[in-house]
Amino acid sequence: MSLDDLGPEELGPDAPSGVEALFDAPPLPEQERMVEAILFASAEPLSLAQIGERLPHGSDPAEALALLRKRYEGRGVGVAKIGTGWALRTAPDLGFLMRREAKEVRKLSRAAIETLAIIAYHQPATRAEIEEIRGVSLSRGTIDILLELEWIKLGRRRETPGRPVTFVTTQMFLDHFGLASARDLPGIKELRAAGLLDATPPGAEAEEELPPGEDGEIDDMFPEEEAVA
Repeated sequence: MSLDDLGPEELGPDAPSGVEALFDAPPLPEQERMVEAILFASAEPLSLAQIGERLPHGSDPAEALALLRKRYEGRGVGVAKIGTGWALRTAPDLGFLMRREAKEVRKLSRAAIETLAIIAYHQPATRAEIEEIRGVSLSRGTIDILLELEWIKLGRRRETPGRPVTFVTTQMFLDHFGLASARDLPGIKELRAAGLLDATPPGAEAEEELPPGEDGEIDDMFPEEEAVA
């Protein structure tokens, strides 16, 4: 029996290079179409490795993705980088068209918004560090609602006495706020320029911790965001 009579299953991964030519990858334009279909059908951002796992053997997911991004430039939908993954998303300048479609279930309490902001800017952060920055004790319900929304997750334990658990933001947090990474969060100068920070010293106005959902006001850090369970 010759090599020509053998199929890919019989040849196995150690097949000689001359045989690999029998199973060439699809043309690059076809790979681009495949990547488009994969991203369209995915409910969450996919990494380049995850995209490559779904493509035929020998495909070039990076090149196919680059072509797809170029083809979507200037369109109503684009290929966006979310954390370490990629996803099809509405163009940022057209986001206002979608706002009327948003269904408001409940709003985050002021305590939850402050806690989320502290974790985002100081991650990884422990409960004690969050309480120290806010100046008030942190209720378990505040953390629970952020965990349920999947905007934060448990990080590594600190190598300190008691080994306290830390909290970090998630890829879903980045996706919700349209950030490629935590480094894209606005800095202090940008927040002050936008009027989102005042000169009130921390702890000058100690507030009572409220259960999640009972405070109808949204903190200035994320003035128009809505939490959907």
